[in-house]
Amino acid sequence: MRSPRFSLRTKLILSFLVIIVIGGLLSLFIGSRIIRSTLTAQAQDKVRHDLSSAWMVFNEKLNDIKNIVRLTAARESMRDLLRAQQLDTLLRYLSRVRAENRLDVLTLSDHQGRVILRTSPPHIAGDFQSRDEIIRRALERETLAAPRIVPREELLKEGEALAAQARLAFIPTPMATPHAEDGETSGMMLEAAAPVLNEDGALLGVLSGGVLVNRNYEIVDRVKGIVFKEGQYKGREVGTATIFQNDLRISTNVKDKEGKRAVGTLLMAEVKKAVLDEGRAWVARAFVVNDWYITAYEPIKDVTGRIIGILYVGTLERPYIDTANRVLSTFTLIAGLSVAFLLVILYFLAFRITRPIQRMVVATQEIAKGDLSHKVQVTSRDEVGSLACSFNQMTNHLREANEKLLDWGRTLEKKVEERTQELRDIQSHFLQSEKLASIGKLAAGIAHEINNPLGAVLVYSHLILEDTPPGQPHHENLKKIVKETTRCKDIVTGLLDFARPKEPQRLPTDIHDLLDRCLAFTEPQALFQNIRVEKVYSSSVPKIVADAGQLQQVFMNIIFNAAEAMDGAGTLTLRTSYDSARDEVAVAITDTGHGIKEENKKWLFEPFFTTKDVGKGTGLGLAISYGIIQKHRGTIEVQSELGRGTTFTIRLPRLMSEP
Repeated sequence: MRSPRFSLRTKLILSFLVIIVIGGLLSLFIGSRIIRSTLTAQAQDKVRHDLSSAWMVFNEKLNDIKNIVRLTAARESMRDLLRAQQLDTLLRYLSRVRAENRLDVLTLSDHQGRVILRTSPPHIAGDFQSRDEIIRRALERETLAAPRIVPREELLKEGEALAAQARLAFIPTPMATPHAEDGETSGMMLEAAAPVLNEDGALLGVLSGGVLVNRNYEIVDRVKGIVFKEGQYKGREVGTATIFQNDLRISTNVKDKEGKRAVGTLLMAEVKKAVLDEGRAWVARAFVVNDWYITAYEPIKDVTGRIIGILYVGTLERPYIDTANRVLSTFTLIAGLSVAFLLVILYFLAFRITRPIQRMVVATQEIAKGDLSHKVQVTSRDEVGSLACSFNQMTNHLREANEKLLDWGRTLEKKVEERTQELRDIQSHFLQSEKLASIGKLAAGIAHEINNPLGAVLVYSHLILEDTPPGQPHHENLKKIVKETTRCKDIVTGLLDFARPKEPQRLPTDIHDLLDRCLAFTEPQALFQNIRVEKVYSSSVPKIVADAGQLQQVFMNIIFNAAEAMDGAGTLTLRTSYDSARDEVAVAITDTGHGIKEENKKWLFEPFFTTKDVGKGTGLGLAISYGIIQKHRGTIEVQSELGRGTTFTIRLPRLMSEP
């Protein structure tokens, strides 16, 4: 008989392996999409918030200039000196104001907009500034501040140094729109103007001042200092801020390949089209000088509403990509180990299933050789066991028939010597026919009996645990398969809950009743037998509007974490209080466990972060709890000391506002 190319055991293992691999690859693909989209959404939300902070710094600087100009124009001494035309004294006074407040420009014009004096050398006067919209509106007794583009000829009136500061050569930049010119000579000025009025409100003149943004890094560096605290990542700046004049970087802390500020470089063409040409904000990934960032851009407009530049903040994309890759690598490693473990289990299961069939194959070979006394050992009561019993019965019938034929042959040999040879021929022919018939019947029986169990193997494999008594060798292994499968289900279920968190149901809820229900569930468990529970409930705590089911999930998760941190022995304290000034309820859960390391505190509410042993935690519990508390417009804080214990404090508003 020719041996098969693949054994039945190999086919079973390969079939299960294909299913496991396909399922694992599909899970990794879906998981990678979810992880990357979640991290990208978080990064975009962060840069939106960072851009709002950058606008606060930008507008604060603009208001500072406005207040300096307004207060200086409103001083009585200023009014008196202007009315008396004491220009030398005015020049000294205004020059001191410009120097003390670090203004690049401080200019005084008369009531027609003609320049009386400039505090910057070469002190050119006599020209009219009525074309400046800010000056024109100040002549109409309005105090205002706004950014504007100042041409080179006006900058030269304030001095060669200021014109040189504004002059920037275009530096070729990847993915940027090419320019026909070689540079920019005008500059962006944060300018303010205020009218100078006498006692009866008559206009004496206009005082204007400003700061040139070109190569002035005060705003962008302050934005970086306030918003971004991550420093560097693998030698690259994590957070950056930039002010653009049109699509030219005039003030930035983005570094080029030589480590210098990338002033003179240009904006990515796709972003330029969206922000400068179409006037809309851009919040997405973008190429910034020499690396990819998660960015936020918004147009800067002058007093007339014309777009003259862009304010930008961005955070390096690489940390988010590396985080996603680390998570996926961890998932891949876990999946690989699971596949290897399952292959070992499958090998032994396949061996257990195919071993009786292999014995019947050996038996047929022995029978084919003429050994009719050979029997198959029956080790199970399933379909394979029934087939083995039928096989043994068939062998017994063949052996009995064979013995009868042999006896009949010996009797005929004694009586009729002359027919001995004929009987022997008949006997030999009969034996050969019976052997062929038995083999054919056996093959047909095997094909009939094995076809159904083989077809049901895939369907009923997960029920093997139910059919395997606890005393069998593989019972514990099968329990481990069920446990690990359940754990995979829990991981998938927790992730769906953090990404798509459900909106809480707003119902009146008694915090004390909710905590007592949690304790009623936990105290009977073995983990809590040696834990003393102290309840310090404040009588002033009112009912709150919240989702009791979601809050119970949060409290249960923290209580179980506390019990595990105390290794099942210690004191668990539940304390409630009410802050009437803030109209919020606080719940503090304190344990006497081993505490939390300082470096781990900032990661407590991150998805998939856990300090538990492998297989004892998914790292999603606190992340989901944090999301639930946020949905309730509340906060969750952690205080911990190594060796002393940990306190989780949850603060919830009494009345939950609409999202």
